[in-house]
Amino acid sequence: MDVQEQKRQAAERAVEYIESGMVVGLGHGSTAIFAVQRLATLIKDGILRDIVAIPCSKAVEQEARHLEIPLTTFATHPHIDITIDGADEVDSNLNLIKGGGGALLREKIVAQASQREIIVVDEGKLSSALGTRFDVPVEVVSFGWQSQTRFLEDLGAVWRLRLDNTEQPLVTDQGNFILDCQFGPIDDPIQLGQALDSRAVIVEHGLFLGLATEVIVGAADGLRYMRR
Repeated sequence: MDVQEQKRQAAERAVEYIESGMVVGLGHGSTAIFAVQRLATLIKDGILRDIVAIPCSKAVEQEARHLEIPLTTFATHPHIDITIDGADEVDSNLNLIKGGGGALLREKIVAQASQREIIVVDEGKLSSALGTRFDVPVEVVSFGWQSQTRFLEDLGAVWRLRLDNTEQPLVTDQGNFILDCQFGPIDDPIQLGQALDSRAVIVEHGLFLGLATEVIVGAADGLRYMRR
């Protein structure tokens, strides 16, 4: 089974937890999109009814509209029953690094509003320590972001400004920039997260700690389950 098939099976298994009448968070990324597509099929076939969804990015919103998934907002539905999303790295405590697709701020807002946050990944995303396989994305406002680079370096980061395909700074859905910070294996993700939270120019970071309720892993030998 190749990696894409591992992702698809994990995502489609997660969709089986969705029930009619639920408010669903639609995750962003190459794995979560399989869940979005499967959800659309179940709605179209009448297997799931009275579903409304909140997307984690403008790109996912556009895809959901194309697939005719009914959408809602936090103003109408401030609480989400289930969110299905991907991750860039997952440790044994179900802590995550997210944000490789640039939607970390909205993804964290949706995750914090969700009663159940199901993460779907292929087995290559599993790690003994966050930061081993993936940099930590740090979303910063465009004003004054250069003033925080020394702070990040003092925390141990080797950082780079994320660029788009025109070699200009990538701009997030909220109009911010992203600094990808290489920390190496992180001994204390909670302490690092608190340090990053302390700076005004840092809008959000890609450490998702204590938010995932379960992880479904697509592996070469089938699906595996991790629960908090």
